[in-house]
This record gives sequence, structure tokens and C-alpha cells, in this order.
Amino acid sequence: MGFIKEFKEFAMKGNVMDMAVGVIIGGAFGKIVSSLVDDVLMPAIGLLTGGVDLSGLEYHLPPVSKMVSDAASTVGAEGAVDAVADAANTVAANAGVAAEAAGATLKYGLFLQNVIDFLIIAFCIFLMIKAMNKLMPKKEEPEAPAGPTQEELLTDIRDLLKNQK
Repeated sequence: MGFIKEFKEFAMKGNVMDMAVGVIIGGAFGKIVSSLVDDVLMPAIGLLTGGVDLSGLEYHLPPVSKMVSDAASTVGAEGAVDAVADAANTVAANAGVAAEAAGATLKYGLFLQNVIDFLIIAFCIFLMIKAMNKLMPKKEEPEAPAGPTQEELLTDIRDLLKNQK
């Protein structure tokens, strides 16, 4: 029963409960901000940029075999072109990665949208913390206990020196 009791004490500590509440509220807040970005700001940005949907921006890389064939054809030797193209096709077939052979896609629009999403979330959290700091009463630090003054210390030293003689 010692392990269960220890776990219960750990789980019921104030910091753990505060963190759990923060995670739950943070998840809900993240959904709100994501909706703000996806449903309000991104359409407005798309309108400002002439109807461009950032999430749809992407760059299609050429297929691997085509890149190798194009590079080999610049060499000029027809036999080298066939050998390199065959090697590229064999590598693509052996790897079994059809997407890589067909060419990859860089979805930089989604990345830009996620960066904007992050910046908005960070700014909102900054504003919330700033508002909470203004609402919270400032804790006054207790004054340090007054120690002896310089004159008192010098008097004590003088008295100690007198007693030593």
C-alpha cells in the first residue's frame, strides 16, 4: 500500500493539479486560436494577397529518375544516359518508395500557416500573462531586520579591545 499512497500524495500536490488544469485549458485555448487563424485571419490574409490560400502553397520536386536522366543527358553519352536511368529506376523500385520516385512535395504553405499560428498563440499568451501580472497584487518583500548601526558595532569593538588589555 506504500506505493499507492505515495502516488496519491504526488498526484494531489498543488503543483501537479495546477499543471493539469493548465494543460487542459491550454488545449482548449489552442483550439480557439487555431480556429481564429484558420477561419478568420487566413481568409483575410488570402483576400489581401489576391485570393491565395497559404495552406495550398506547395512546390513539386521532379521525380528522381527524371533528374538523373536529365543530368546524364547533359553528359552526352547515350550509353551513360541509359545506364544512369536504369540505375535510378532500379533504386526507386528497390526502395519501394513510389512517392519519392514520382517526386516529393514541399508544402511550404502549411509551414507558413503554422508559423503564423504559433506567433498568434505566443502573442495571446504574452497578453494573458501581462494582464494577470497587472491583476495580481504585488507581494511586498518583508524588510530585512535592522541590524546594529555602524556606531554600535564600533562601540562593541572598542569595548572588546578594552577588555583584552
